[in-house]
Amino acid sequence: MSGGEVAGILVAVFWAILVSFLALALVRLAQTLKAATRLVAEVTDQAVPLLSEASATVREANTQLARVDSIASDVQEVTSNASALSSTVSTAFGGPLVKVAAFGYGVRRAIGRKGRAEEDAPAPTRNVVIGKTLPSARRGGRRNRGSRG
Repeated sequence: MSGGEVAGILVAVFWAILVSFLALALVRLAQTLKAATRLVAEVTDQAVPLLSEASATVREANTQLARVDSIASDVQEVTSNASALSSTVSTAFGGPLVKVAAFGYGVRRAIGRKGRAEEDAPAPTRNVVIGKTLPSARRGGRRNRGSRG
């Protein structure tokens, strides 16, 4: 056997090993592509119903938001009507009621003073201190009410 024949055999052996490695790589690549294709098909099968459910959910949410918007506008209208009614009632009855309450308070106070004046014969006196007049204690004040009995 000559050197050229040995070199040819070595090249043929290396070539066979290289082809078998390439064939093995191609087989594994084909298996990977089949698995990827299967995975994509499964994801597609699951994603389509999920997308349709999500679309239905978004449509339902939009419907509910429209209802809430309608309710909010109705509440705003009721609030403005209540505010207008409140200001109208306050304007119509507020002034006269304050006047009636003030009159009633004045009448009670006058009757209370008249009753006390009849009980207490002497009129309140004032004390004079070198050119200054000091007022007597207030009758019926908050501080003196409990002490009179």
